[in-house]
Amino acid sequence: MNFKVGDIVSRNSHDNDIIFKILEINKGVVILKGVDLRLYADSYIEDLKKENDDIDSLKDDRKIIEENKKDINLDRSQYFYIPGTILHIDGDQDYLERCLKFYKDIKVKAYGVDLKENAMPLEIRNYLEKYKPDIVVITGHDAYYRRKNDIEDINNYQNSKNFVSAIKEARKYEKSQDKLIIIAGACQSNYEQLIKAGANFASSPKRINIHALDPAIIASSIALSEKNKSIDLLSMIEKTKYGSNGIGGIITNGTMYVGFPR
Repeated sequence: MNFKVGDIVSRNSHDNDIIFKILEINKGVVILKGVDLRLYADSYIEDLKKENDDIDSLKDDRKIIEENKKDINLDRSQYFYIPGTILHIDGDQDYLERCLKFYKDIKVKAYGVDLKENAMPLEIRNYLEKYKPDIVVITGHDAYYRRKNDIEDINNYQNSKNFVSAIKEARKYEKSQDKLIIIAGACQSNYEQLIKAGANFASSPKRINIHALDPAIIASSIALSEKNKSIDLLSMIEKTKYGSNGIGGIITNGTMYVGFPR
């Protein structure tokens, strides 16, 4: 079968469990990007199975948006609400655009920055000073190199070291984990090191892949939680695709002001 850049495929050797888009083909080796999971992979072309090109990656997004809207229960008859502001820094422009659409549909103010992971530690403070957010998301792509067989060594991860450095720079800008809430990581990230660096929420406790919208789900949930009241940590994590296997964190206060009268 002939394959071309942009085709939607899966890998036979992995039981066709993840849907990818072909980014590049070079001498029989194919570079892939997850349609819904924040994942890069490579494959030999003979291992690929072509999937339907009309797969709607936004169909899953719309379902997630509707599920999250159902959880928003605000009394607008008497009160008005000012949700927290989000700065979303993403190493992948496609996922960034999907997350920004999610925020817009949920009616949360968010600024988006497309920035490669290795540039995040160098640039994050500039964007924090520019936008002055209540919440910052630091995400993109990551991977744990299992063949190196040391889950604790941060050098065995594609971008966890960049995420840790970006978190530390953000904490130089604002030390308090209540005044600046940090959500960091991507697929298979070193969860423990991201939390130790100062993140309120991070991926991935079980070193699994996460959905493209998972960081946005956490960020918007905090933005829509009342200020100075603790979030329901467990129920918030369970809103994500894979629950506590994919994302974990600390009990955090919300960032939404509630006013009266409307």
